[in-house]
Amino acid sequence: MFIQVNNLKKSYKTGTVTTHVLNGINLSLDRGKIGTILGPSGSGKSTLLNIIGGLDHCDSGSVIIDNNEVTKLSDKDLTDYRRNKIGFIFQFYNLIPQLTAGENIEVVSNISKTPLSIDEILKDVGMLDKKYRFPNELSGGEQQRVAIARALVKNPTLLLCDEPTGALDFSTSREILKLLQKINRNFNTTILMITHNEAIGSMSNRIYKVRNGKIIEDKINENIVPAERIEW
Repeated sequence: MFIQVNNLKKSYKTGTVTTHVLNGINLSLDRGKIGTILGPSGSGKSTLLNIIGGLDHCDSGSVIIDNNEVTKLSDKDLTDYRRNKIGFIFQFYNLIPQLTAGENIEVVSNISKTPLSIDEILKDVGMLDKKYRFPNELSGGEQQRVAIARALVKNPTLLLCDEPTGALDFSTSREILKLLQKINRNFNTTILMITHNEAIGSMSNRIYKVRNGKIIEDKINENIVPAERIEW
């Protein structure tokens, strides 16, 4: 297993109130596969993704990525893990408005040990001709493509996507999902994404349903649907 999550628990305390967000999550995914975590808002999806990505700490349990136990890493090692192993794609693109598309990608390329070619990545996401455009000159879908290119330029082994189509219309969403399938196929990148849209699960190798901080269903998808055929 490339991803192995074991009995993961996480709670937050506000004053005298303790909120249990993750209540013993177990999850696994093979290398080079796409996994989709489905669930309503507040079910613990983002917290789970943040812990897997080294952005947050758990109370107990373990996260093992490529035989490395992330939950035991020091803060310095977590920084290296995020920098060199993980690509993040969020619902909102978080591009730096004062930088062009190419420069937004270059910022990440400069801190990576083994970066890919910026022009090649822009070509792969269909944005090479927009390299010198600023974010406010791009559509939402184009900005998300730049955000995906920025995540890919450091050649991550794991791509984590938090509602990557949540701010996009149907047609653009489907184009972004097609791009994620292409990345998975061309780079053998393991992809784990979270969404509340159940239709997106059909393009994944494995589908997990989360409710109240627990996985209530874990299904291997034997009939993967090409992203261009997904309807909702």
